[in-house]
Amino acid sequence: MFTKLMVPVDLTHADRLDRSLACAADLARHYGAPVVYVGVTSPQPGPIAHNPAEYAAKLDAFAAAQAAQYGHEATAHAVTSHDPTIDLDRTLLKAVDDVGADLVIMASHLPNLTDYIWPSNGGTIAGHSKASVLVVRG
Repeated sequence: MFTKLMVPVDLTHADRLDRSLACAADLARHYGAPVVYVGVTSPQPGPIAHNPAEYAAKLDAFAAAQAAQYGHEATAHAVTSHDPTIDLDRTLLKAVDDVGADLVIMASHLPNLTDYIWPSNGGTIAGHSKASVLVVRG
């Protein structure tokens, strides 16, 4: 049913992604589909890496660790954005096409008041992507 899964990850908050990562791994094993972990960084130094190349290496290591832990095929796709805060949705939508994903699995928080004013990343991706989107709470 699904041939390639995309999982957006924020390495700064990787400790909060357990449920969505486990869900992605389970679906990957079930469908025999590879997982592409997508991370977005800026060209400026940040809390995870000093530059985009270092960020890409850390994302590669993250993908390898997920593959080893869960037993599925995994790769990483690091994207550099001038301003990830503003461009995140657009960057992730482009990444869906770039990696050829037909299912995006995203972590989400419980909705709060601001979600009624500004759309969530998962909602935006689901509303504008050709791929199916699974939003995992918790």
